[in-house]
Amino acid sequence: MTTQNAINWPEKYLPGTGDNFVSNEVIVKGLTAPRVWHFLTDTSEWEGYYDNVADISFPQGGGPRLADDLVFSFGTFGFPPLDAHVVEFQAPGEGVPGRLSWTAKQDGEPEERLDVLHAWLVEDLPGGRVRILTQETQLGQPAAALANERPNPMLNGHQAWLDGLVSAASK
Repeated sequence: MTTQNAINWPEKYLPGTGDNFVSNEVIVKGLTAPRVWHFLTDTSEWEGYYDNVADISFPQGGGPRLADDLVFSFGTFGFPPLDAHVVEFQAPGEGVPGRLSWTAKQDGEPEERLDVLHAWLVEDLPGGRVRILTQETQLGQPAAALANERPNPMLNGHQAWLDGLVSAASK
């Protein structure tokens, strides 16, 4: 029996306790975790394979590669650029999954406030396969509104990100 790794969740963002939660996963043969990790953590690659991201910047310097404790900003799902902060960063290694998580926030009036944790797990599996899991918990009125839209824009948007990531890493 094989056990798969899971996202490390801070209590505040525990799935099912917020206003919106989505989970997307793919398992692909013929890719490696380090290859996928490159395209996931180098933000200069994002707009080339994912059309739901824009205006990526690094207000405190650094970038375009994500790293532990890095502050960055980006626009997505029609929101103005969100203030983001990398809170978990572990590159994949032999028997060790890659882990990336960031918080992203939008301040303002209650109807505008948004607080999210977007997490990624990238791991090699037996048989030359790689597993890519992305999950996000969102808090706030905009998140609750997104959760009620059909089709679900977060679920579909994150699937497009996964599909684009796999396509970019496969070239």
